[in-house]
Amino acid sequence: MRIAIASDHAGFDYKERIKRHLSAAGHEVTDFGTDSDAACDYPKFIRPAAEAVARGDCERGIVLGGSGNGEAIVANRIPGLRCGVCWDAESARLARRHNDANVISFGQRMIAFETALQIVDIFLSEPFDAGRHARRIAQIDT
Repeated sequence: MRIAIASDHAGFDYKERIKRHLSAAGHEVTDFGTDSDAACDYPKFIRPAAEAVARGDCERGIVLGGSGNGEAIVANRIPGLRCGVCWDAESARLARRHNDANVISFGQRMIAFETALQIVDIFLSEPFDAGRHARRIAQIDT
């Protein structure tokens, strides 16, 4: 799968570690930055990653920050994006199954790294339950 990834300085460490995890699993990862843990403005990195998913250049996206909230807000401003903030396995499962999330966001300051990897793996493997939720998603996307 082609995956866009981006973070601000507060999510940089997890971003780098998640990139290695994804590459080891055979995914193609495009990193939109940031490139260090130096303070930065997250929209500069999150928006291009979200736009890559919206254009179809990447199939899914992962955006990270301190809490993940600001990153999700930026991503959700892009038409066609459905970014869910995830904090555990169940929130990731529901973001995919019920909301057809094509981007997820979470905060490095909020969850353990092992939980972050679990969220990522669920996000990439969980199917969308189109039979139950497709009409609602169509309403969101218009």
